[in-house]
Amino acid sequence: MVIVSRLFPVFVVFVTSLFFAGLAQAEVKVLTSIKPLQLIAAAVQDGVSVPEVLLPPGASPHNFALRPSDVRRVQSVELLYWIGPDMETFLPRVLKGRTAPTVAVQDLPGMKLRRFGEDSHSHADEADEHDHDHRPGSVDAHLWLSTVNARVIAARMAADLSAADPANAERYQSNAKAFAGRLDALDARLKKRLASVDGKPYFVFHEAFDYFEDAYGLKHAGVFSVAAEVQPGAQHVAAMRTRLQEVGKTCVFSEPPLRPRLAETLVAGLPVKLAELDALGGYTPATAQGYEQVLDKLGSDLAGCLEAL
Repeated sequence: MVIVSRLFPVFVVFVTSLFFAGLAQAEVKVLTSIKPLQLIAAAVQDGVSVPEVLLPPGASPHNFALRPSDVRRVQSVELLYWIGPDMETFLPRVLKGRTAPTVAVQDLPGMKLRRFGEDSHSHADEADEHDHDHRPGSVDAHLWLSTVNARVIAARMAADLSAADPANAERYQSNAKAFAGRLDALDARLKKRLASVDGKPYFVFHEAFDYFEDAYGLKHAGVFSVAAEVQPGAQHVAAMRTRLQEVGKTCVFSEPPLRPRLAETLVAGLPVKLAELDALGGYTPATAQGYEQVLDKLGSDLAGCLEAL
């Protein structure tokens, strides 16, 4: 009995130390609004945890309908990252109930933001079908397509995670530094890959790629900003076909998962190829290299279509 009584305090100290060690290693839950932010977070959290994402593949960040379970996730997660009110228009109302840290990345110091209408030929037509979410002068919220901005976002995530999980702070900082290094290599690859199509005209259905184009010396010849739910009138279609006829061989890019109903009618009988550019990378696995995979594929798909003309 004497031996047991002497060993008991030692046992208590051992169990208590294990308990607090477990708390120190507790996983920090990170939730991002869209896939590209999840991929940046995955690079920072590599080897520690895997971040979650709110929107499923194919969902629109402009008008997503949250389920009750989604609202609970938004309210309860430790760290939440979103682009901002210029992108996820469904989130501000729900975020009012959050008390934990929430970061709108478009407001971070050091972000290089573009605004719609910065050039003089952004749209093929200013008809009634103009995308009102992209009003001239409003922030272009597709900011993740700039590796400069991705670096800023990763650095903020690393700082937040280091504060919330000091035991893994060194790992988060190391991951963010490695991510920035890989982005240097990515920039070099994309510049080399896209040099062959510099100056070749192409068209997009949605003005989502200006950050990417600006970084690698590209420029679309026109954008057919047509709401998916609206069928344009004959005059609008004729004006767009005239633009395509003037250019000749070209590519018209839509975004998955849906190709606009107008697409086939628009290019019928013209030397035009229909292809896709995926700005969100919805099905990309949340790995340390996921973000780079999205931009690599974007560059490869764009160059591949134009080179095949």
